[in-house]
Amino acid sequence: MQPFDISPHLRNFRDCYPSADEVARLCINGSDTERRSLARLWLSEGIPYAFRENPGLYEEIRRWLGSQIRIDPKEITLIGSARLGQSLSPDRFGLPFSERSDLDLTTVSEGLFGQLGAEFNSWASDFASGRQRPKRGREETFWQDNARRGPDYIRRGFIDSKFIPRRQAYPRACEVAQTMWVLVEKLKLTNGGFSVRQADVRAYRSWDAFTRQMTTSLARVRPRMLHAG
Repeated sequence: MQPFDISPHLRNFRDCYPSADEVARLCINGSDTERRSLARLWLSEGIPYAFRENPGLYEEIRRWLGSQIRIDPKEITLIGSARLGQSLSPDRFGLPFSERSDLDLTTVSEGLFGQLGAEFNSWASDFASGRQRPKRGREETFWQDNARRGPDYIRRGFIDSKFIPRRQAYPRACEVAQTMWVLVEKLKLTNGGFSVRQADVRAYRSWDAFTRQMTTSLARVRPRMLHAG
């Protein structure tokens, strides 16, 4: 019988909210297995940085969200800069969580994923046939981009609710979008709450799909010094 063997890269990775540079270095120097461990523990579990001084508020938000969009609160988590305190996105790498940040909510619910996926496919068909038409300008650009990326996302086991226009023909997506708007407004009014730019939901089919996608994203993370070069 052999003892558990913790990798050298994870052995000293002890902070609940590591900096973006620390995460990037582990992602560069560590293995795919270590990136998966990072995705499972640091990016999906525990109290997010944004709620470190008021963890009860985070749990109340999950309870409320679960009741509004009809999924189990345990199927709701938070990623992005609100999770670690700094952004890992290439265009915002290292920027701290602030009122200009988004709340990047994640749900892991086969039911919600299936419902939003079906509405996306319905919308994509409506868009392609001309039954649904975007406003000219930014909306038209977004629609074209969403229609292009959405099928690949669904194949990989997730879909962004914002990919589906907020129109009466797509009631589940409308319900989620309205809930996100109310969440942002309620946070502003709450004692111990805060302001954010907006809130979005990415719905996953399963935890395996979540971990695979986060691991893929982590493999592309680079520390600030490399971005500067």
